[in-house]
Amino acid sequence: MTRRRTAHRGAIAFFVLPFGVLFALFFVLPVGYAVVQSLYVVERTDMFGPAREVFGGLTQYGYVFSDGPFWRSIGRVLLFGVVQVPVMLGLALLTALLLDSGLVKAGRFFRLAFFMPYAVPGVVAAIMWGFLYSPNLSPFTTVTKSVDLLSADIVLWAMANVVTWVYVGYNMIIIYSYLLSIPTEIYEAARLDGAGPVRIAWSIKIPLVMPALVLTTVFSIIGTLQLLAEPQVFRSFSSAVSSTYTPNLTVYSTSSIPNFNLAAAFSVVLALATFALSFGFLKLTQRKGLR
Repeated sequence: MTRRRTAHRGAIAFFVLPFGVLFALFFVLPVGYAVVQSLYVVERTDMFGPAREVFGGLTQYGYVFSDGPFWRSIGRVLLFGVVQVPVMLGLALLTALLLDSGLVKAGRFFRLAFFMPYAVPGVVAAIMWGFLYSPNLSPFTTVTKSVDLLSADIVLWAMANVVTWVYVGYNMIIIYSYLLSIPTEIYEAARLDGAGPVRIAWSIKIPLVMPALVLTTVFSIIGTLQLLAEPQVFRSFSSAVSSTYTPNLTVYSTSSIPNFNLAAAFSVVLALATFALSFGFLKLTQRKGLR
């Protein structure tokens, strides 16, 4: 028994070590470095004196929690997520169910077609949609001149459309993979009981792909709070998008001043908020699943 346990431990260490090293190098160390940097402040002996970093404790976090634009940006992306994430995952679920139903011909073509937008880099997608929204550049001038899609009231939802267009296919693939893993005997039994395609989808398929929906929702929560490429690109198209429009854009703009210590504090608070929301959603779904 001792030899077997030792052999298993060696095998576990062999497979876990590469991941552990990469995880430590590209996640743990950067986060730790950001935490350390957030505890320092820059001081000068006079206006033109040399800058030096000194330990400031939680001084930077005091600036973060008193920064109104930063918290408004968090509220903005939370509103973005409450509306955009359900719409995106609803469309992904619908397309996955349609592809799995067998009613759609050329299923391979449509799987590829739905996934293709995800292969487009986010910056390129934002630039492309920015030109489509711009009244002077868009080929759809009748629409863009009657409805200002880059105005302060609409630009957030214009960006939501870009994110939805990019990630519907990605989430559809995850959900569709779960659907393929469901034993076909369950569907055959349901048909023998008189269930139609809609009833099977509602009563069997959707409940069984709930783990996939939970997974994609967690990914979407994390992605929503990390929104950067779209607002950064849209700043060149719309004056309504400021340098503090989203939390990640605030971090980017602050580090460009440069004020790396304050940017690190913003990043740590944003990481904690992302963790709290993701973990809270997981705990909520687990409790409902136990019930």
